[in-house]
Amino acid sequence: MPSGRKPQEQAIDGFIRRKLETAGVRPTRQRVGLGRVIFAGGDWHFTAEMIYKETRAIRFAPTLGTIYNTLNEFARCGLLREIAIYDAKLWYDTKTGPHFHFYREDSEELADIPDQWLPKIDIPAPEGTRIAAIDVIVRLKKA
Repeated sequence: MPSGRKPQEQAIDGFIRRKLETAGVRPTRQRVGLGRVIFAGGDWHFTAEMIYKETRAIRFAPTLGTIYNTLNEFARCGLLREIAIYDAKLWYDTKTGPHFHFYREDSEELADIPDQWLPKIDIPAPEGTRIAAIDVIVRLKKA
């Protein structure tokens, strides 16, 4: 192959480029590279620092500032969901639809609460507004 890359890698990059373009994000080389790290693993939760550590081995590794800017852009365009945890850590989630989370304080891990455990929440929005999201985080500690 002229680019020296495997067909599977090219297919993944094409998928990431289409995903970004559909969301209105310009698919720059760095955004596609970060998109590969973020979206290749399915639904998961991560922080900017986790992505920074994971990208250190990449030939043209992005700076932490670039990662934060990219994550903010992806969240703004609906590609990621931002989850603010009380200890001031900002998490990102590739599963952007409505769902709730467990946060394990001892190990600083974020996980989805299984759908079958979810209560039905029926809260009316005040007049002139609509509910954009309902965020529920159940904080856990070892017993």
